[in-house]
Amino acid sequence: MSKAEHPRGPQMVRLVDLVFPDQTNHQGDMFGGAALAFMDKVAFLAAARLARRGFVTAAVERMDFKAPVLVGELVDLTGIVRSVGRTSMNVRVSLWAENLLTGTRRLTTQGDFIMVATDRKTNKTPLPPVPDYEKDPAGITRTNELVFPGDTDHRGLLFGGRALNLMEKAAFVAASRHARASVVMAALKEIDFSASIHVGEMIDISARVTSVGRTSMRVAVRLCAEDLQTGERRQATEGEFVMVALDEAGQPTLAPPLTKED
Repeated sequence: MSKAEHPRGPQMVRLVDLVFPDQTNHQGDMFGGAALAFMDKVAFLAAARLARRGFVTAAVERMDFKAPVLVGELVDLTGIVRSVGRTSMNVRVSLWAENLLTGTRRLTTQGDFIMVATDRKTNKTPLPPVPDYEKDPAGITRTNELVFPGDTDHRGLLFGGRALNLMEKAAFVAASRHARASVVMAALKEIDFSASIHVGEMIDISARVTSVGRTSMRVAVRLCAEDLQTGERRQATEGEFVMVALDEAGQPTLAPPLTKED
């Protein structure tokens, strides 16, 4: 049985990912096109989630590349609707780079995307106003993704392996942010697939370190699916990952204890 969720205040769209070598040039800097692909996805999700309608990118008003993003760094993108017209929205997308070992963050790219409703010629319903976004809770790593046809089986349902891949990545980021050290997955303690996820839906993943041993961290990961047309949310998958902190030699090292802020 799926677990329906209670209505909640508007949250900004957030996308967290890692920069791999195939996304960079020979200098180890992330390609501008790869950054734009991330940013365009975030802009679409922010517009579609607010209006519950389809959108396309009509223009990019301004794009500032302030600093390079390096291979191995984390990219943390946020998308917020800044203004609303009759059939279009201005979505500002900011891309931050984060060194997972030091915690250093820097704003590397920022742009304003003009998103236009695909049904603007037939749907005369006014677009909703600019929302007052809620802040993400402290100590939680959250990321959103869109389910594409290549992520699904012949029925249009998300592969379980793809869901696990996204959840493990979120667990890795949450554990790395807590330990500020290299981490590896040691075990998957439990996984519960409670509902199917369909092509075209948005995935909302949250990960939090719940307990710490000598060198290991338990990370609870929750995956919800959201219908971008209706706003219906349901919990689809949850699991617990055990991540181990490593020193520079690749050996297990002490993990910092939880604090009140975690």
